[in-house]
Amino acid sequence: MRSSKLPVGSYVRIEKPQLQTIVDQLRCRGYRTLGPRLADAAVVLDDLDSIQQMPIGYLDEQDGGKYRLQLAEGAGYFDYVVGPHSLKSYLFPPRETLLRCAEVEGQWQMETPPAAAQPLAVIGIRSCDLHAIEVQDRVFLSGPYVDPNYAARRSALFVLAVNCRRAAATCFCHSMKTGPAVRAGYDLALTELTDEFAIEVGTEIGGQVVGHCDWAPCTMEEINQTREQPEHLRRQMQRRQAAPPPAASGEGNGRPRGRYLDTAEIHDLLMRNLEHDRWETVGHRCLACGNCTMVCPTCFCSDVEEVSDLLGRNVRRERIWASCFTAEHSYMNSGTVRKAIAARYRQWLTHKLATWIDQFGVSGCTGCGRCITWCPVGIDLTEEVAAIRGVEA
Repeated sequence: MRSSKLPVGSYVRIEKPQLQTIVDQLRCRGYRTLGPRLADAAVVLDDLDSIQQMPIGYLDEQDGGKYRLQLAEGAGYFDYVVGPHSLKSYLFPPRETLLRCAEVEGQWQMETPPAAAQPLAVIGIRSCDLHAIEVQDRVFLSGPYVDPNYAARRSALFVLAVNCRRAAATCFCHSMKTGPAVRAGYDLALTELTDEFAIEVGTEIGGQVVGHCDWAPCTMEEINQTREQPEHLRRQMQRRQAAPPPAASGEGNGRPRGRYLDTAEIHDLLMRNLEHDRWETVGHRCLACGNCTMVCPTCFCSDVEEVSDLLGRNVRRERIWASCFTAEHSYMNSGTVRKAIAARYRQWLTHKLATWIDQFGVSGCTGCGRCITWCPVGIDLTEEVAAIRGVEA
């Protein structure tokens, strides 16, 4: 085993079991390590101590309202695509205490919980989710009001990203120019080859961590392979192929597939068609369950509530996730503004793909496809936009 500091931009290769050395190094440095795990028949993000806890050899089959996992001969360590979890729930928790109030000797004392956070290292993040973090950074870190809790967690984040070599039927990152190749925002970027991992060093600390592995420099052929693999996938996704069940052959990458979203002038397209008949059509299908907002890696709506103990002497002010699909989200003193489900879906889609650009200068969608997969009735936003545009998806 070596101990050296690899410079930023280095390409090295390691045997696949050496990934455990990276996990061990991160834990030794005080990081809480997260990675892909199997839970409730899905690949989720959870605490990871050993690479043997990873869903090695699994492939996922995804489509509108459908998610299935299966073991496949020849599948690698990272041949599944994204599951229901993203880093949003760790950087922007579903429930967070903002203020504590306690009655002490007849007087109220208030305390703001410290913003310090345990360093977090996440293994296996894809390019679409790295772009989602960039979007959330604009929400919570840009402008005059910075969220101190988000900032503390964000600054303590270590990312080992993975270049995709498969795409699910619901993926459309190529349409949003957010993948499948990892471009920025990582400490280490991993490309899975047949028997080894090729790793690009993105930061100084990334070079220190991988330097403890038994590594060897990549050949130019291997470097070219790390660059061509996601590019080959992108070109095949652009062909908008039909989506067969995942194949269990070769490296387990199957035939790439994915959705397509035409983003040309999409802001003006949606804002010109606020009274389009399609909103009522999709409103009849939508359950207003909020699944799409919960699994979306960029949705940031929240509410604040006061939580008291039974005696009323200790009160917590908590921020909790909210959804624009609930009636309460648009409640004003005159009542609920968006009473119809069609209006709520229109609010979500036009904000995600249009007015988000007005607010933050970037789309709120990264093409991960989670909202399609985890919608109980399989509503597909790429189909909805195509219908409004007047073309077949």
